[in-house]
Amino acid sequence: MLISGLQKLTLLDYPGTVACTVFTGGCNFRCPFCHNSALVLPELIDRNNQEEKVLSFLKKRQGVLEGVAITGGEPLLHADMPQFLAKIKELGFKIKLDTNGSFPDRLIEIVNAGLVDRVAMDIKNPPELYARTVGLEKLDMEAIERSKNFLLEGRVDYEFRTTVVKGLHSIESIAAAAKWIEGAKEYYLQQFKDSGQLLAGEGLGAFNEEEMKQLADAARPFVPAVQLRGL
Repeated sequence: MLISGLQKLTLLDYPGTVACTVFTGGCNFRCPFCHNSALVLPELIDRNNQEEKVLSFLKKRQGVLEGVAITGGEPLLHADMPQFLAKIKELGFKIKLDTNGSFPDRLIEIVNAGLVDRVAMDIKNPPELYARTVGLEKLDMEAIERSKNFLLEGRVDYEFRTTVVKGLHSIESIAAAAKWIEGAKEYYLQQFKDSGQLLAGEGLGAFNEEEMKQLADAARPFVPAVQLRGL
């Protein structure tokens, strides 16, 4: 397991749960607005955070922390993720997994095995705009569709979320994305923040609070429970 970072306490990454956050290295997408470039670009990835160090930390936090948020990068890029999650589960922690949805077989495997308690899947844009939004020339949407449809079945607690970025999103695209996940239990529109370490931030910007509310209004006919984050 390639672990590239550990945040020892978070009240945000796993809503309603006192948790820590484990960052895995590597991603198969190149979203220009990504604020975790150090976890995406191979030449920047920290390879010194060993799995055993993380597990040792968790053993010491039993009874103090309630959960572990696994994020990246793209956690499901790693074939040994089920084994890592099982070790965390054995210590008694709840697990939230962040994913871009491009590895449906692994997602289904870990959910069916009871290895995660909550899944947060990124919805980058409606399908016709996905490749551009994730920084790729071409993208086979079949895998994303499978992950999205699986979560909509409700076999695990889940949320969908979109980081909305001027230059990539619009009222029309957010409405189309919401229609694509129509019936979702939870959908969050996250305000874009420039961390200063973006992959390719030229021409990108943040929507203001009023614009974010308009985007949410555009999504609500399809996902009434849409909420805003980051304002």
